Amino acid sequence: MNRPRDSNLFMGLMSGTSLDGVDAVLVDFSTTPRPLGHAFTPFAQAFKEELLSLNAVSDNELHRAALASNALSNLYAQTCKDLLERLEIPAQHIRALGAHGQTIRHQPQAHDAWGYSSQLLSGHLLAELTDIDVIHDFRSRDIAAGGQGAPLVPAFHQYLFQSEKTLRVILNIGGMSNVSILAPIKTVPAASTAPNSRFTVTGFDCGPGNVLMDLWCLKHTGLTYDKGGQWAQGGHVNEALLAQLLTEPFFHLPPPKSTGRDLFNASWLETHLTPRFERLSAQDVQATLCALTAHSILQAIDACLKAPAHLLGSHAPMELVVCGGGALNATLMNALKSRAGLFSTLAKMRLLDSDALGCPAQQVEAFAFAWLARQRVLGLSANLPPVTGAKGPRVLGSWIQA
Repeated sequence: MNRPRDSNLFMGLMSGTSLDGVDAVLVDFSTTPRPLGHAFTPFAQAFKEELLSLNAVSDNELHRAALASNALSNLYAQTCKDLLERLEIPAQHIRALGAHGQTIRHQPQAHDAWGYSSQLLSGHLLAELTDIDVIHDFRSRDIAAGGQGAPLVPAFHQYLFQSEKTLRVILNIGGMSNVSILAPIKTVPAASTAPNSRFTVTGFDCGPGNVLMDLWCLKHTGLTYDKGGQWAQGGHVNEALLAQLLTEPFFHLPPPKSTGRDLFNASWLETHLTPRFERLSAQDVQATLCALTAHSILQAIDACLKAPAHLLGSHAPMELVVCGGGALNATLMNALKSRAGLFSTLAKMRLLDSDALGCPAQQVEAFAFAWLARQRVLGLSANLPPVTGAKGPRVLGSWIQA
């Protein structure tokens, strides 16, 4: 299919560690980047369970992973088509799709000199089904360059959200939580304004976002998630259990760092609950898991802001901008607000969601993959070495032409 090479329309497709489904966002980068529309396709429960089982060693993995990749690619394609039909935009007008795929293993810098990160997706099938160029496999090049391959979004957060005068911390709460810390542009010396300057932006994974709360909620209520945090709100935080959970070494590692279900999973939680806390009510455990997500995030931000590289923004107004599914959890948002006072650097920060900055909280990550696709098409780097630990800037993603 002939498509205009000067098209500024890119689509981002994302499915995250929450295993809720596929988000698609169509973005026009002509002038000020703006989302034109959003679509969501939920995962069937059986498919969620299959993806979850592939996070661990299991029977006939290669065969099942290949079929899951095909099924996921089909869901990606259907979500893309649904959005384009609703917007009445032909596929040939889209320059490329940026597709993340479903992470089933994330073990960078493990086992050998590089490690790996595995995302289920058949980019070739997706290109066939949509008849649109596909950019995928964004993590591999950064890992090959000695990086973690994650988080991928801080460079995009810098592009979209960096402020002239305000220190912004962009907090994405999906299955896992990650932050991007954006120094105010006017506090950055002229010599340090390059996109990969450590003074300009840093980012890292903080730990669990919704993943532990979701699996505990499913186990004890049969619901896939705690809507609005209502179940957690009725429980009581057990500070002794919270302290025990916070002994996890990952929380105390310096950046660059990234994580996933390889670490934070049901087995990890059960290990901490047995035997000392096994008599706690399920609802109190849920409240404590909510507090763990909030506390580990704030603790990580506080430690990073105290590092010398970020003293440049220490006197600037501060905003904590939340996106991802966690922004819809009122109990978690309240926990972030109430626990911020425990940390000296965060006591005066303003808490808001990304909607207030013009990008709906549920669309930010898919938007990011539209931007990542555009970077690949333009031949521009998209990783931040201070964030991932890579040797230098790299152009990310494999490009499959339709």
